[in-house]
Amino acid sequence: MKKSTTAIRRGLLGAFATCAVGGVAATTIALPSAGAQPGCTASAFSHTASGVLASAGAWLDAHPGANDVLTKAGMQGAGAEQSVRDYFVARPQEYQELRGIAAPLVDLQRNCNTAIQPMQIAALYQALSSGGVG
Repeated sequence: MKKSTTAIRRGLLGAFATCAVGGVAATTIALPSAGAQPGCTASAFSHTASGVLASAGAWLDAHPGANDVLTKAGMQGAGAEQSVRDYFVARPQEYQELRGIAAPLVDLQRNCNTAIQPMQIAALYQALSSGGVG
């Protein structure tokens, strides 16, 4: 049981990291190049996203209930969003803590007037996993 839980956690961590890296790259593609604000660079997004992911991982390790609901949500189809919402509505302090961890990335996206879109992440992931360009 421990081995399968570890494998699931590693798989989810890999998926989160892949999405974050893909999202950062997709976001940088969508960034306005000529009039970009200072700090609205691929490097800034990468550093910010990696810090947010590291902090979120540590927070989830310290909050096994949240880790469990998010892990299960990653495996669910329909109803995943509702189960996560139900968990955090019942635990507003945990929600605020996790929201605070994500704030630097949210703020950077807001200040740079861009957002990571799920379809951008999926398209970039597909392109990267298919073996290269060309």
